[in-house]
Amino acid sequence: MGYQASFRVWRGDVTGGQLHDFTVPVNEGEVVLDIIHRLQATQAPDLAVRWNCKAGKCGSCSAEVNGMPRLMCMTRMSTFDQAETITVTPMRTFPVMRDLVTDVSFNYTKAREIQSFAPPADLAPGEYRMRQVDVERSQEFRKCIECFLCQNTCHAIRDHEDNKQSFAGPRFLMRIAELDMHPLDTADRQRAAQEEHGLGLCNITKCCTEVCPEHIKITDNALIPLKERVVDRKYDPLVWLGNKILRR
Repeated sequence: MGYQASFRVWRGDVTGGQLHDFTVPVNEGEVVLDIIHRLQATQAPDLAVRWNCKAGKCGSCSAEVNGMPRLMCMTRMSTFDQAETITVTPMRTFPVMRDLVTDVSFNYTKAREIQSFAPPADLAPGEYRMRQVDVERSQEFRKCIECFLCQNTCHAIRDHEDNKQSFAGPRFLMRIAELDMHPLDTADRQRAAQEEHGLGLCNITKCCTEVCPEHIKITDNALIPLKERVVDRKYDPLVWLGNKILRR
């Protein structure tokens, strides 16, 4: 059965903006993105919003719903009380372009800074071989749809603008961890993570894991293991001694 829902939607651009109140019909089984589309069709035809698949696989419709980073297409209206006012705002960490659309180019810049897969020079592409256990170890990370909700909620980026220059964020530290786990990758991922991509700024609060729509355990399965390997390498006295001996 349908009802009338109260929505507050942020409208504005790079110069500023504010929340606008709307009353919108809601039908059974709908998601927040359905309501935003209804707003566009009936009350705010110039409302800007990104979306594509409406199936939780493209990562386009990222926003903050009642202050929580979410995919609007995966946020069901049935999870809210019918008397509740639902607030929809753009992702706070990235510059607003217009309305609910933000400039996420920061993330593509960080992606380009990570060295690509580096197999052994004497190994031809058709000769790559991996054990199934190695495939499974990093398969979880490949579920990432790059919605950038983890980047948005990471307070090392969200609350500290000056960190953006030196901190890749959880999505791309996860990529580095994935490559570090790859048995055929020869690049020094641990050094790069610490010295180039700001691994030390991550204090493993698990906020990135909490908002991941693909339920990837970013903190437990990627960031913490990567931190442990970096710490072993830099501060374990036996590892340090072994590296000194091997260099001779």
